[in-house]
Amino acid sequence: MTPRKRDFLSFWDLNDGEIEALVKRAEEFRFLRSVRKEHATRPGRVLGMVFEKASTRTRAAFEIAIYELGGHAVVLGRTDSQLGRGEPIRDTARVLSGYCQGVMVRTFGHDRAEELARYATVPVINGLTDLLHPCQVLADLQTVYAHVGEPGDDVLPVLRGRRYAWVGDGNNMANSWIEAAGILGLDLAIACPEGYEPDARVLARARQTERGRITVTRDPREAVGGRHVVSTDVFASMGQEDEAEARRRAFAGFCVDDGLMAAADPQAIALHCLPAHRGEEITDAVIEGPQSLVWRQAENRLHSQKALLEWALGE
Repeated sequence: MTPRKRDFLSFWDLNDGEIEALVKRAEEFRFLRSVRKEHATRPGRVLGMVFEKASTRTRAAFEIAIYELGGHAVVLGRTDSQLGRGEPIRDTARVLSGYCQGVMVRTFGHDRAEELARYATVPVINGLTDLLHPCQVLADLQTVYAHVGEPGDDVLPVLRGRRYAWVGDGNNMANSWIEAAGILGLDLAIACPEGYEPDARVLARARQTERGRITVTRDPREAVGGRHVVSTDVFASMGQEDEAEARRRAFAGFCVDDGLMAAADPQAIALHCLPAHRGEEITDAVIEGPQSLVWRQAENRLHSQKALLEWALGE
């Protein structure tokens, strides 16, 4: 029987138990790195990295991850490949499949990542699209698990033991949190202004699982009330810069500040996937304060992406 090609475009690409296994493996990698123990479990693998959007954490995390697994990265930026000159995605997919054991793409429309995966014969990983950002939410789940759980704890009970809030734009991050909530059975409340809701199809599919509890409100305080994990992101993502002023007006009152965090559980943590516009979607006091796990969250991109690459680039 031919093994399935392990694409990761969304959380729906993972079988039952694979999200939890990746979270746990990411924590193992975090420990191995902290004690400087070699863990080159994928020697000789080559990862093609296609960037149509700028990146800091995705670029650094994946490039270092494949290196520490014993492999190598080939990085193609917007001006480094023929995609920027109109080459069809399917052609790039076929060519990279002949060179690499896997491809990571960071792009705009989700359909571009889907086409790349359709024509590639090697695994394709979604480093970010306008619809979804599952790599970041995988790291966020690891951050929650590591903060709350004890070594050896099963992942799912730990994650289900927290209540989650998303405040701000119903963007790719919100959509991936919704997918995770539907699959894992999490209690997630989302606060968005009118007209900035999460993708309706993503929300409907997650709710069909009947595993989690996903609510959408216009009131940030209602969403955050009593919650253990409060997440946010910029109000204007890459490609939406011309909407920035209109979005600032629409999102008035949605800033995660000390007053909003006071409505959460007293032990609540604050997450932000970065880069942050301090004073807009989150205040300096919160992101630098004792409830912030933003920097650990950012570091966990490395460990969770390492677990993901090990899974995708396996035998």
